[in-house]
Amino acid sequence: MAVVVHTNPLFWTRVLALIFSCVAFSVAVHGGDLRQGTGDWCIFCWAFSFAGSLLILLVELFGLQSRAPVSWKNFPITFACYAFLLCLSASIIFPLYFLKGGPSYGETHKLRIVSTVFSCLATVMYLIEVGISKARPGELAGYMATAPGLLKVCETFVACVIFVFISDPVAYDKDPLKYCLSVYCICFILSAVIILLCVGECTGCLPFPFARFLSAYALLAVALYLSATIIWPIYNFDPKHQGQKTRPSRCGSEFGLCAWDKRMAVAVLTAVNFLLYLADLIYSARLVFVSV
Repeated sequence: MAVVVHTNPLFWTRVLALIFSCVAFSVAVHGGDLRQGTGDWCIFCWAFSFAGSLLILLVELFGLQSRAPVSWKNFPITFACYAFLLCLSASIIFPLYFLKGGPSYGETHKLRIVSTVFSCLATVMYLIEVGISKARPGELAGYMATAPGLLKVCETFVACVIFVFISDPVAYDKDPLKYCLSVYCICFILSAVIILLCVGECTGCLPFPFARFLSAYALLAVALYLSATIIWPIYNFDPKHQGQKTRPSRCGSEFGLCAWDKRMAVAVLTAVNFLLYLADLIYSARLVFVSV
C-alpha cells in the first residue's frame, strides 16, 4: 500500500497539533502529579485530540479516504473543531487548578507549565486547521465545513458543559427549571443527530428536504433557548421566585465552584448558546450548500 505525503499547510498543521497534544498529556502524566478529577478531564482532552489526529493522518497517508465509513468532507473538520474546543477548555482549566495558588517551584510545577504551554499551542494548531478546512464562499463542501456546521459543533459542546454544571438534579425541583433542562436536552440531541447524519452521509435518507429541516430546527432552537435564557436566571436569582441574588459568602471557602457559581455559569452558557443558535438560524436561512 503506497504512502502519500501531502506537503501542504493542512498536513503540517495536523502534524504539529498531533505533536503538541501528545507532549501536553505525556508530560502531565509523567510528572504533573494530577490527583483531581479535573486533571483526568484535561488528560482526556489532550489524549482524545492526539488519537483523532493520528487516525486522520494515517487515513490520509495511506489514501484510505474512500474506504472510510464516514464522509471525509465532514469528519476531519468536525473532529478538528471538537479538538479545538477540548484543548481550549484544558488550556483554561489546567492552569486554574494546577498552577494558580500552588507553589511556583519544583519539578512538578515546571512540568505543569510545559503541559499548559503545549496545550495552548495545540489549541492554536486546531484553530488554524479549522480555518484552513472551512468552506470558502462559493466553494462546494460538506455541511460541517460551513459556518452552520461548525456552529452545530459549538452548540453541542456548550450543551455538554451545561450538563456538567447541572449534574445535581436535586437542586432543580422547580417546574420552570425542569423545562430549561428539557430545552438543553432536546436541542443537544437534535444537534448531535444532525452532526451524525452529516458525518455518516445519511442526510439523503430523510423523508423530507434536509435544508428545510435545518432551518426549521434552527428557528425552534432559537425560540427554546430564548425562553430558557429568560427563565433560568429568574428562577435561580430572583428572590421573588425563591432565588438567591447575591453570591453566598461560603462560596469563597469552597474548593472549585459552589452551587451558586454553577447556576451562574449555566445562565451565561445558556445565553451563549442562544447567540450561537441565532447565528445558526441566520446562516441557515442564507446558505446554499451541496449535500454529500
